[in-house]
Amino acid sequence: MSARILVFAGSARRASLNKRLAAVLSASIVAAGGEATLIDLADYEMPLYHGDWEADNGPPEAARRLNALLAQHDGLALASPENNASISALMKNTLDWLSRIDGGATLQGKAALLTAASPGALGGLRGLNHLRDILHTLGVTTLPQTLAVSRAHEAFAEDGSLVNERQRGQVDQLATRLIHLALALKG
Repeated sequence: MSARILVFAGSARRASLNKRLAAVLSASIVAAGGEATLIDLADYEMPLYHGDWEADNGPPEAARRLNALLAQHDGLALASPENNASISALMKNTLDWLSRIDGGATLQGKAALLTAASPGALGGLRGLNHLRDILHTLGVTTLPQTLAVSRAHEAFAEDGSLVNERQRGQVDQLATRLIHLALALKG
């Protein structure tokens, strides 16, 4: 039995460092024996969450599509940009909308790996604590280990892989742990 993992970055920017990291995560999950579905949140445009908008329209179609895709997966591998020592507005808005569909039932019981990439010295680490808190509130079990890639503008080779051998090993270990956790939670 294999674990199916949905992989995405909390950035819609074309040249996003976190999109690069998400691609690395996806490849490591596949190499570890899992199935990875790498998506771009730019393909799931949603309005900023607003209770009145939701009351008038229900969840947006893009949120419904993403929720249906998430339902087919056992876990998440997230590459989350850090904005002002927290998560990106895109990541937060995506999770807010997903939590509004059937009370967030599709998120509950999932496993998640949290990573970040940033040009800064901490690699986006501060935002991962906020992301963990949000996901725990939504019933997602996160791996205790995270990966924060500092100086990320220098961290990727031309082929998209991580330059640093230690970081490559960490990603591979975390991918394996995520698969094991997702399968354990799946029962």
